[in-house]
Amino acid sequence: MLKIVLDTNVLVSALLKPGSTPELILLLILNHRVDLYLSKDIFKEYQEVLNREKFKKYLNQKKIQKFLKKIKNNASMAVPKESVEVIKEDPSDNKFLECALECKANFLITGNIKHFPSKKFRETRIVTPADFVRIVVDTI
Repeated sequence: MLKIVLDTNVLVSALLKPGSTPELILLLILNHRVDLYLSKDIFKEYQEVLNREKFKKYLNQKKIQKFLKKIKNNASMAVPKESVEVIKEDPSDNKFLECALECKANFLITGNIKHFPSKKFRETRIVTPADFVRIVVDTI
């Protein structure tokens, strides 16, 4: 099964845009068609971002907590052993590369492709949600 790491922006889009490509990726995770990997730091960022004031008018607290619990229950936790300093513009995004490295992810999916240094980090392909869906339709 494919191993993926999701940038926070994909998760937010999945929640805010029903019927979107990010929501389709979320459904693949929840239906155990792909394996989502998280680190403690990634999950913490998911929590912090989804609890921002600007999202409270779209998502109620109960829905956010239920969603986060579902994500955590359907993901595998990775404990990155290697630190990387590849992303200079937003160093906090390095945690996604570290998680991908640790779990040997096939894909890191992000809506902010320009934040990442290239289309590949070691063995992990860095793709947009649309690219991911196009690539995996034939393999699932």
